[in-house]
Amino acid sequence: PRTVRLGYQKSSTLIAVLRLQGTLERRLEALGVKLSWHEFTSGLPLLEALNLDNIDVSADVADTVPVFAQAAGARLTFVAQEAPSPTAQAILVRADSPIRGVADLKGKRVGFAKAAGVHYLLLAALDKAGLSFADIDPAYLSPADGRAAFERGAIDAWVVWDPFLSAAQKQAGARVLSDGTGLAS
Repeated sequence: PRTVRLGYQKSSTLIAVLRLQGTLERRLEALGVKLSWHEFTSGLPLLEALNLDNIDVSADVADTVPVFAQAAGARLTFVAQEAPSPTAQAILVRADSPIRGVADLKGKRVGFAKAAGVHYLLLAALDKAGLSFADIDPAYLSPADGRAAFERGAIDAWVVWDPFLSAAQKQAGARVLSDGTGLAS
């Protein structure tokens, strides 16, 4: 049987449910197709793998990631779109942070994954607050590195998505400064 290599992000609840239930595997198996799952930490490496033919299908990326990929010359075909979930990504600060609004990020070190949906969220939030990207000190970090930097105080704010967002709130007492509502999906 032919194998389809499907890339996905750990953060996709819909894909996680689909995988756990085995629905897609059963449907494809009836067509003589085997499914191979490949987990990625974020959308950028997922689309890089797609562009390099290391996977056949990308099951989940934020809106911004394909825009950056296409700007870099990647050839993509869009098949479907998931409903927006703007509260699934946010700008976080530590509970004891004196930062109270996005405007307070001026001159601060902000960690986020480059070219991810949260990159756009940060740009949109800064713009809405009257700031530009040049007003902050960006730190391009994977979710794991971002969490570590956030907890040790190496960054003043962290822009991240679920499940990393929820985990930081629950386990590290992170406070949401702004989410994607009205800004990003």
